[in-house]
Amino acid sequence: MECWRQYRDFEMEKVEEKPDCVIHFCVLYSFNFFGASMKHLQYLAAALVLFIHALFAQTPAVQTGIEILRERGFDLLRGKRVGLITNPTGVDAKVHSTIDILFSTAEVKLVALFGPEHGVRGDHSAGDRVESYMDDRTKLQVYSLYGKTRKPTKEMLKGIDVLVYDIQDIGCRSYTFISTMGLAMEAAAEQGIEFVVLDRPNPLGGLRVEGNVVEKGFESFVSQYPIPYVYGLTCGELARMLNDEGMLANGVKCKISVVPMKGWKRTMTFEQTGLVWVPTSPHIPTAATPMYYVGTGVLGELGVISEGVGYTLPFEVLAAAWIEPTRFAMRMNSLKLDGVLFRPITFKPFYGRHKDKELNGIQIHMTDYSKADLLSLQFMFLQIHNDLYPDKNPFEMADASALKGFDRVLGTDDVRKRFSKSMRFEDVKEYLNKDVEGFRKKSKGYHLY
Repeated sequence: MECWRQYRDFEMEKVEEKPDCVIHFCVLYSFNFFGASMKHLQYLAAALVLFIHALFAQTPAVQTGIEILRERGFDLLRGKRVGLITNPTGVDAKVHSTIDILFSTAEVKLVALFGPEHGVRGDHSAGDRVESYMDDRTKLQVYSLYGKTRKPTKEMLKGIDVLVYDIQDIGCRSYTFISTMGLAMEAAAEQGIEFVVLDRPNPLGGLRVEGNVVEKGFESFVSQYPIPYVYGLTCGELARMLNDEGMLANGVKCKISVVPMKGWKRTMTFEQTGLVWVPTSPHIPTAATPMYYVGTGVLGELGVISEGVGYTLPFEVLAAAWIEPTRFAMRMNSLKLDGVLFRPITFKPFYGRHKDKELNGIQIHMTDYSKADLLSLQFMFLQIHNDLYPDKNPFEMADASALKGFDRVLGTDDVRKRFSKSMRFEDVKEYLNKDVEGFRKKSKGYHLY
């Protein structure tokens, strides 16, 4: 009867959050009039609970752009020759590839594929240069956008009427897929080709904005456009903003259409979407990894402190051979940072720059993602690290190319220079946050959800 008491005055919008109690309540309330025994009613309620669990498991709360496009009969693509920019994350709710969906659809004439880093089928490692090749399944030409060129050329786009983009992103500027998207939009604009984005959830949500905007002279493939490190937009929203705000090269603008999702809310975690997470790359294996990527990935650029790449916890740890893990974890926890806890860890990476070295440090545990300041975590680590090991300054131990990579990812060298003076987060906190509110206000005009 606890469910009865809890849901006498229940709100229907709570059904998705606590379906078990709602079902029990409805069954007990409805059938009470028929004089059935409580035992029989409980059996019936239990059966319906199992049914509703199966129903919820089979029906994601969110429909992605490819599914909406299919519902609309592929209206934007009918009668047009289509080039598709995608990778293994371009799938529907049943993990059918967008490549195969479009290729097998009579209404669509798929004529070419374009692959970002890792390739269209995900069979290339991070950083591998990929040359153009033929797709085994469809026998279509695959043009690499992570080889000699990262922007589709005039020759690649010959005979194409519309470019379609369908890739799951992670909501962080340094992840290269949004750079591929922007460069493809530039090429589409230059060649008078339409551009269609099939929208997908931002796994960091649609509210979080962190980090400074990329500064002039620091543009690169990991900081292609003047947006914060965490930008709080879906790929479709970002595409509209890049286009309309003149952020593409030479201010060009393409004819863009976004096929929006149904059911997505800005407050959603990826788990709440009900969608299957397909690893966006080998080191982003789970839907939770993107939040850790933001928290440790910049520091990992220095190549001195391991961020867990090469081990089973990519981006969830920070470690080095000289660290005493228990003491370090205690110091990190003493900071009482919102939304995170730290525990000592020792491990040996299986591959990568720290292969077979015994490393000690901390594992990060996200206890309340909504409260955590992700980008600051690596700077707080460096602050404690400097207190305990002042003779092991990662900036002094890193080589010149690693320092340049650190600056490229942050879109400035000011953060490194300011922080290096005394190794205190307070020295860069204001700088990292200086563009957040301005961008949040500007980007709001591009929200689709």
